[in-house]
Amino acid sequence: MRKLDLGSKRQVDKSPRIRKEILVKGIVQGVGFRPFIYNLARSLRLKGYVLNSSEGVVIDVESQDAAMESFVRAIEENPPPLAKIEQISTRTLPTVGYDSFLIRESLPQEGKFVLVSPDIATCPKCLSELMDRADRRYGYPFTNCTNCGPRYTIIQDIPYDRAKTTMTKFMMCPPCQREYEDPSDRRFHAQPNACPQCGPSLRLLASSSTESIDSWPSDSRHPSVAPLQDVRSLLKLGKIVAIKGLGGFHLACDAENNSAVKRLRNRKRKSDKPFALMSREIASIERYCEVSETERKILEDPQKPIVLLRKLKVNRISKHVAPGNNYLGVMLPYTPLHYLLFGDFLTTLVMTSGNLSEEPIVTSNEDALETLSKIADYFLFHNRDIYMRVDDSVVRAYEERERVIRSSRGFAPHPIDMGRELPEILACGAELKNTFCLTKGRYAILSQHIGDLANYETLFFFEETLKNLKKLFRVEPKIVAYDLHPEYLSTKFALQQSGVKLVGVQHHHAHIAACMAENHLREKVIGIAFDGTGYGTDGQIWGGEFLVADFGGFERRGQFRYLPLPGGDSAIREPYRMAVSYLYDTFGPEFRDLGIELLERISGKRIEIIVKMIERRINTVLTSSCGRLFDAVSSLIGVMDEINYEAQAAIELEMVADSAVDELYPYEILNTDLLVIDCRTMIKGIIDDLRGKVGKGVISAKFHNALASMILDMCKKIRASVKIDKVCLSGGCFQNIYLLDKTLNGLRRNGFEVFIHEKVPPNDGGISLGQAIIANEKAHSILGSSEADA
Repeated sequence: MRKLDLGSKRQVDKSPRIRKEILVKGIVQGVGFRPFIYNLARSLRLKGYVLNSSEGVVIDVESQDAAMESFVRAIEENPPPLAKIEQISTRTLPTVGYDSFLIRESLPQEGKFVLVSPDIATCPKCLSELMDRADRRYGYPFTNCTNCGPRYTIIQDIPYDRAKTTMTKFMMCPPCQREYEDPSDRRFHAQPNACPQCGPSLRLLASSSTESIDSWPSDSRHPSVAPLQDVRSLLKLGKIVAIKGLGGFHLACDAENNSAVKRLRNRKRKSDKPFALMSREIASIERYCEVSETERKILEDPQKPIVLLRKLKVNRISKHVAPGNNYLGVMLPYTPLHYLLFGDFLTTLVMTSGNLSEEPIVTSNEDALETLSKIADYFLFHNRDIYMRVDDSVVRAYEERERVIRSSRGFAPHPIDMGRELPEILACGAELKNTFCLTKGRYAILSQHIGDLANYETLFFFEETLKNLKKLFRVEPKIVAYDLHPEYLSTKFALQQSGVKLVGVQHHHAHIAACMAENHLREKVIGIAFDGTGYGTDGQIWGGEFLVADFGGFERRGQFRYLPLPGGDSAIREPYRMAVSYLYDTFGPEFRDLGIELLERISGKRIEIIVKMIERRINTVLTSSCGRLFDAVSSLIGVMDEINYEAQAAIELEMVADSAVDELYPYEILNTDLLVIDCRTMIKGIIDDLRGKVGKGVISAKFHNALASMILDMCKKIRASVKIDKVCLSGGCFQNIYLLDKTLNGLRRNGFEVFIHEKVPPNDGGISLGQAIIANEKAHSILGSSEADA
């Protein structure tokens, strides 16, 4: 941004004095906007005031024309670094003769809303103070300023003032109050402002302790340095520590201590799902992962997400951190507390979500003690309450851009400007990786990652967050959108709502609509939605879909050939069931004589049960799922017969693929009422390679290459029919970088314009956005034109 020469505007201006009211909307609260306006107005000798309102920042100023012009231009061109201006509107008012410029008290307004800032990682200036022995905030784990610190996790209501945050119980000491009131100080009107004299403090307890968690030191000057020194010592000794952070607890241990990581895995997860890592600096990360320039920038962004990085073949990180995976999820410290955890030869920690498997991250001290005491050896508590629980975000770099896989801390609540006014809608999302979406004004607002709605605890988190966001954004939905699957908890929740219009949205249509909305497309596209499970309009389980779609509707133009899904959800947990289904479909009952290792690994009794289920359609539905095809191939070639976390078979199949292989397996496309991909010739090719002792890496690559070729062939056929060359890719299968890369290259070489996700997850975390936009398209017919436009 170019720097404005504001001093040159101070010359005497004899033009008439004018008064304007300026309303600035966007992310303009909690980012230093009022101090910025105050200092800018004073520098230009403007008179009037600035305040936070429930719809943004209101500025009422008087000046001569030239100064007013400079003032507005500076707001537009040089706002505070964390601000995001969406709209500036002005109106001229009669002059009243202001004699100074002030920051006035906030103005609550019924029904109005303002975008809320996400939590922001510690800024360089605060970090410098944290490490400076001469500074009064040296070693203080809760230091922050206008440019960094907690926001979304502590905000209880708007306008954004300390009294409406969880910091309200901490009264600022005189030095902090002077900073807060000093326009020249970077903590001017920083709502979470605190220091060791007056702010939150730490407390370390053993999990076996009988001390009350409520007995905090009455003198909040109790030093935080001693507990942190003890925590570093405990971590180095191989202990597991539950650490209260910004949006919830983490479970931490030394990532280079093999026995500590194994113990944490056995206590917490009992699965192979990767743990996240935190390193104190980029140089530490480069000792165990490849880091490109793009990845370096993402790691250092103020959001500080977990970034998926390819791990080096030789490194000191425990093999139990991410078994069977070529990538590690890594982040840098994002709070002062995190920075202070490192030292005493600790460079990298496991920092996994503080929860039991499949439950939401724990936020309160009391719940942590109750829930995590069998996992953690020690607890590091603090006494600043977390109002909004938020897990860490997960991203990866692709084509030199950040691609979000899980949107939470640093991103949420995530507003997407849809370019037009929307009725108030709630979209409840899917079952797995749930988020919900609210619409207000021009915005579709995605919640943070909620998780898999598989239990009461996660449903409570969903309802808790919905209640909070409805209050923050002043939303009372008139329409509620939901997935068609009747057993999803999100669907059941939607159907229980009263006084609203209900809109069911097909799962894969929502995937494509989300991709379209993010890329600002409105015309029809060829939509390819590849995932594990989605309820189809014919009552079967879809997941390998080729649609021609817009927001108003879709036509299914192609699919993978239906196959039996023996055992329903059991087939998802046990991929060998789909392997048997594909073998039976391809070879008939004679598959038992193929002589492949799968038939030796899986007992004959289990195989016969599956065959009977298929033949008699016992607890067996039909599926076109691409995710289940991945499962089948993974099991066939001996990568994964049974999984212990979602998509494990597909992930590990990708990990073994040999990228130097260009060959692919044959397949057929049947031109019936729909274009149907028939994989039987491919399955025969895989069996021939298995019997010929071809390696897993080659088979996996040939399979992935065949999938990319199928997509290209299908798109060519659909384009010839409908004359559309825009393609949207969505669904969890397109988190597979090998498949995505091959698919994009093939489509682009053949003249297709391809759109993929960037800020919205391609997995089911993006479903709610698609549901909301589809419901909005139907709003006029549902509500009537006058109500929809209200």
